[in-house]
Amino acid sequence: MKKFFRVFWISLLVLIFIGTMVFLWIKSRPQVQTYQLLSPQTRNIENSIIATGKVEPSNEVQIKPQISGIIDAIHYDPGDDIKVGDVIATIKVVPEMSSLNSAEGRLRVAEINYDKALREHQRNEELFGKGILSQEEFETSRTTLDNAKEEVDNSKDALKIITDGVSEKYDHLSNTLVRSTITGKILDIPVEVGNSVIQANTFNDGTTIATVADLGNMLFRGNIDESDVGKISDGMPVKVKIGALQGIDFNATLTYISPKSEEVNNVVMFEIEAGLEIPDSVFVRAGYSANAEIITSRKENVMSIEESCIKFAGDTSYVEILKGMDKKEQIFERKDVKTGMSDGVYIEILEGLTTEDKVKGNLQMK
Repeated sequence: MKKFFRVFWISLLVLIFIGTMVFLWIKSRPQVQTYQLLSPQTRNIENSIIATGKVEPSNEVQIKPQISGIIDAIHYDPGDDIKVGDVIATIKVVPEMSSLNSAEGRLRVAEINYDKALREHQRNEELFGKGILSQEEFETSRTTLDNAKEEVDNSKDALKIITDGVSEKYDHLSNTLVRSTITGKILDIPVEVGNSVIQANTFNDGTTIATVADLGNMLFRGNIDESDVGKISDGMPVKVKIGALQGIDFNATLTYISPKSEEVNNVVMFEIEAGLEIPDSVFVRAGYSANAEIITSRKENVMSIEESCIKFAGDTSYVEILKGMDKKEQIFERKDVKTGMSDGVYIEILEGLTTEDKVKGNLQMK
């Protein structure tokens, strides 16, 4: 019995030793590596530059009053459509006391002079009827009366302009009526009824009554890095993507490149503009953030392959194509190729490959 157990344990140790050696031998053998096989395909290749910015109206106007006063009424709200000449607000004039006093004094003097000229003309008319006064003296008297009457009318208009902001003669041109100068949509009305407003003058830009813009004519305005500005020119096609309108790409055309740079966060940038083509079914609000993709070069229907497949040796570029299989191992051979334009993902193949070739790609993970 003792001999049996001794043989058993010795046999067990031998088997464990042999199993361990076999396991280590298997683990030490190099594993067969399998690579992806890619074939050249026909596709379009584009090179583009990305610019960030906003969508803004091409024509945005700030409406300012032509007279100082207090807002008496506002006839529209932000978001309302408006036409040229529509009255946005009405201003109530607050007369300056010194000007009001001078205008009233001028009117009183003009009325006194008119009364005097009227009495003199009536006497001269009676004398002229009796043949005592000459024709020339009578006409002079009538001219003096007409001048006095005109002065009274002018004084009344001047007083009315100070008190009401407009004369009776030109009430259709009233400065108290703030009118829109363009057709579009009201973006903002920063004032309220009762606010004081100031007309534009040499020392002040004036109070903005409303901001009006034509939202049917929008443009992308953004900045581009100085390293890319030399690659673009007016008339290039642009694709604009608006963050608030997912899934919609807008076609645009580059219309403006600033001749002068500006520094943004310590980076030299150039401002650009592109006119947007907006379908009637889409409403685009002013101020949307957007990205513009400027297509600098494009080739259509060219043979290309993933750029990661290309290897370089000096001035020569080459790929490795599948030659055959040795059991489970892939056999590749080198083949020189001539490349063209690249978009960073795909590269154009000018010579050296056909669509039937199987090109070595990335290592497949097991």
